[in-house]
Amino acid sequence: MDHEALAAKITKSYQWVDGIKQEMGRVLVGQSSLVERLIIGLLTNGHILLEGVPGLAKTLAIKSLAGCLNSDFARLQFTPDLLPADLLGTMVYNQESGDFSAKLGPIFSNLVLADEINRAPAKVQSALLEAMQERQVTIGSKSYPLPDPFLVLATQNPIDQEGTYTLPEAQLDRFLVKVNIDYPNKQEELTILERMATSAEIAGTKQVVDIDKVIASRALVNDIYIDPSIREYIVELVHNTRNPGNVDPELVPLIRSGASPRATINLALASKAHAFSQGRAFVTPQDVKDLATDVLRHRILPSYEAEAEDISTDLIVERILNKTIVP
Repeated sequence: MDHEALAAKITKSYQWVDGIKQEMGRVLVGQSSLVERLIIGLLTNGHILLEGVPGLAKTLAIKSLAGCLNSDFARLQFTPDLLPADLLGTMVYNQESGDFSAKLGPIFSNLVLADEINRAPAKVQSALLEAMQERQVTIGSKSYPLPDPFLVLATQNPIDQEGTYTLPEAQLDRFLVKVNIDYPNKQEELTILERMATSAEIAGTKQVVDIDKVIASRALVNDIYIDPSIREYIVELVHNTRNPGNVDPELVPLIRSGASPRATINLALASKAHAFSQGRAFVTPQDVKDLATDVLRHRILPSYEAEAEDISTDLIVERILNKTIVP
């Protein structure tokens, strides 16, 4: 598809993104970055890891998104006694027929909120992350495909770490982005108070787009143009997380391990989706910079020295961004 035809199709197709933002804005206060990342997850078939204290509308956000799509939504509270079968499903014996049949678990939903994923043991985490990667679940001897779209929003509480099971780096790498969510400002909290301080049921979102239209938009996202210089910029950013001495010798003792090649792929994909959401048929360096921290923050392993000096991966990524030449 030539560039002009693609640009025309995107101009016609991307309006549903603004429709979702406006509809979710009726229910959510602030959290515009989270809403944008959820949309990018839909457009790239990626999953999102969300870190924030309780009460910051994480459940409301994904439930509101499900309402905008009129899709299935499941909330899974991860606990230490949770079993993989509670998530995936199990084989059930039918006394009348004498056969076993599969009872599918709650993971067979379009949008899944895995609340406090680090509270569940490794077997449950692995079961979820395998489903995220393979987009199918094996129960007994048969595999069952997961619905499309299939988006997992996993949450972690950054404060209370007692009794938690930290996600290994290899499993963290499967998330497209990690979004840190902070407290609202005073004006936003005042609006929250006015909207939510009631015992009446809060009205949810209405459908604004068909799921088929979202899936069709992915093909357009895949065709979005990335200039060779921007491709090199993405690769350079990721390589600088592995070889920080190239841009800042002071970063060398602060990084134990840099980002994997999956970071390169996901940064390019997310940048394309960001361009689509802006109605553009091409990626700009600003698209890459806007997404770089969310894509890289959970893929860089800080050293013990960095942790001792309270230097976050966000600060490390910021320094790499500032020192890497922009095309």
